[in-house]
Amino acid sequence: MNLTDIIVRPISKMEAIELIFEFHYSKIMPKLTEHYLGAFLDGKLVGVMTLGWGVRPVHTIKLLFPSMERKDYYEIGKMCMDEAMPKNSESVFLSKVIQWLKDNTNCKILFTWADGILGKPGYVYQAANFLYGGFIWTDLYISDTGEKIHPRTSQGMGAKDGTKYGRRPTKALLATKGWSHYRGKQFRYVYFTCDKKERKRLLRDSTVDWNQPYPKAAALEWKKQDLSTGEWDVATSITYDQTASNKNNATVAVNSRKVKSAQRLRQFFDF
Repeated sequence: MNLTDIIVRPISKMEAIELIFEFHYSKIMPKLTEHYLGAFLDGKLVGVMTLGWGVRPVHTIKLLFPSMERKDYYEIGKMCMDEAMPKNSESVFLSKVIQWLKDNTNCKILFTWADGILGKPGYVYQAANFLYGGFIWTDLYISDTGEKIHPRTSQGMGAKDGTKYGRRPTKALLATKGWSHYRGKQFRYVYFTCDKKERKRLLRDSTVDWNQPYPKAAALEWKKQDLSTGEWDVATSITYDQTASNKNNATVAVNSRKVKSAQRLRQFFDF
């Protein structure tokens, strides 16, 4: 297997979803996606990357690079590889995507987060020579069945009588439902796809130091909220069930049905 033979080309959203549902730890698909890219080896789809933006594209980039606009960057939404591929496959895939961006877009920066809250310091980005720009603390809820629930998904959640609790569920509601509330780190990474002159200018003008030492496993931290007092206690990890049903992530359930339908059709027509 020669990884340099990997070919990157656009694929359909459904092709991307199928591979992501099989191999990615998170099934929630980003809403603002412009490109679905596939990694092909010997004609087989072995990797997927989605490129787009988070929920506040302009706000996100201007906090880091005040002179930039949405059109100047892409954010990695999802990236995964077939588990049968060698360990360094993701780094090769990343390098191929970066070249694809240089050849096909006017993108200056490829930006991404590593989910430290889920135990991922971002080793794949470190291996691909991304620059590290520190971290933020982020929230995550775990349901009574072990399902991971993003704060955005929980917005507007209410009681059975229809009472709404605002943008986030209250401690009382979390306790009633048997949910847990955690906090952990998200690590920032960027890769410059622009020329050296523009890279120097952007680094000079950035609000963030992008030359910080890479985080390792020791940098992972978690906090769990005591729902009776509101205090945050140190936690050693977050426990969740990757196989838990998607009762609270409606879009995941919809996409899951689409994947199953596509698989049944493929089996029926034998392709």
